[in-house]
Amino acid sequence: MKVTLVTTRPNRAAGARKGALPSLGLGANWRQFALLVATNAFVGGMVGLERSVLPVLARDEFGVASKTVAVSFIAAFGLAKAIANLFAGRLSERHSRRAVLIAGWLVGLPVPFVIIFAPAWGWIIAANALLGLNQGLAWSMTVNMKIDLVGPRRRGLALGLNEAAGYLAVAGAAFAAGVMASSYGLRPEPWYLGIAFAACGLALSVLLIKDTAPFVAVESADMPHAPSEASLRHSFARGTWRDVHLAGISQAGFVNNLNDGLAWGIFPLFFASHGASLDRIAVLAAIYPLVWGALQLVTGWASDIVGRKPLIVAGMLVQAAAIVAIGASTMFGVWIAALALLGLGTAMVYPALLAATGDAVHPGERATALGVYRFWRDAGAIGGALAAGALADAFGFTAAIQAVAALTAASGVLALIALRSPNNIAAGTEISP
Repeated sequence: MKVTLVTTRPNRAAGARKGALPSLGLGANWRQFALLVATNAFVGGMVGLERSVLPVLARDEFGVASKTVAVSFIAAFGLAKAIANLFAGRLSERHSRRAVLIAGWLVGLPVPFVIIFAPAWGWIIAANALLGLNQGLAWSMTVNMKIDLVGPRRRGLALGLNEAAGYLAVAGAAFAAGVMASSYGLRPEPWYLGIAFAACGLALSVLLIKDTAPFVAVESADMPHAPSEASLRHSFARGTWRDVHLAGISQAGFVNNLNDGLAWGIFPLFFASHGASLDRIAVLAAIYPLVWGALQLVTGWASDIVGRKPLIVAGMLVQAAAIVAIGASTMFGVWIAALALLGLGTAMVYPALLAATGDAVHPGERATALGVYRFWRDAGAIGGALAAGALADAFGFTAAIQAVAALTAASGVLALIALRSPNNIAAGTEISP
């Protein structure tokens, strides 16, 4: 394995032009950090509303019988989010993190209204494309802005807090939407929450959140090296095949979200096929992101201590075991336990993958590199939804679920081979076979 370092003289000009340089760290910037945590909770709430309701809405209100068509909204969401992720980082480096965050909320505002008034399933797919853009732009910026504020020492903790806020909100919104749908119907009542989430997220972003460019300048000034070519093309090649470590991270992210596509699109239909009621499906839809979100408060911090690789490899294998258990049972209690185990595995992987990407690149390239990783990660939701839907149509739910479990285990083994072991990889290091 060849390691090449590209060095350059530190440059504090960008920070100096701003006057007094800001201090990196969670304690020094807790107010802005807390605002970003709240904002990401609203981002998560937007997508959580759909997890327990839309697959059933497809079947009951729009008469969609095909599993593949029923999960097509996830494919539209995943494609839009993946593309937004890919370009969000580069846009934020050219303009500002705050501008991209606000743009994400403006795109998300129409989503609940479109779903409420949609006369055909195609409108739901279009709404989910807008939701994907909202998630890709807004969630990406909360990730990047938190990393900017805290610096390298508490990167895992910061990302654990960010992802915990987002996915706890996913769980809460999924449960609330399911309960409201069970009591009042699939439309419009559950989607009133979406209107409130979007309005609050936009208000926080416009009125209270500040841009984090000065913090990037401070961290960059202290780096002894810089990326050889800070461009989207360079970062895409590096994160996809050129850098073995980053490519290993990307494939694990892809398969992780492939699992999420399965959980989002196929599990509710699988549970319903075995007689689960809407309120029980709401509980099942909430337990996975609830455990996933809550445990990231611990797993993000743990990755700062024990390293990223152990959590990533073990987390993928735990997810595989959980998916096997879900597909092999028809009992509500077993589903609850297995979904909690799936949440544990995902919590081990999620912040560690983001932090591992941030560890391996220069601060000036970080937003673009994270965009490439998040592109591949969220492309997995497309593959998971469509592949699992097609397999379910052809061979049944159990075969589709167990095929995804096998792929997840294989991804964990590949991560074991590809990822480097040190907790922190020198930023700006290029790794090639």
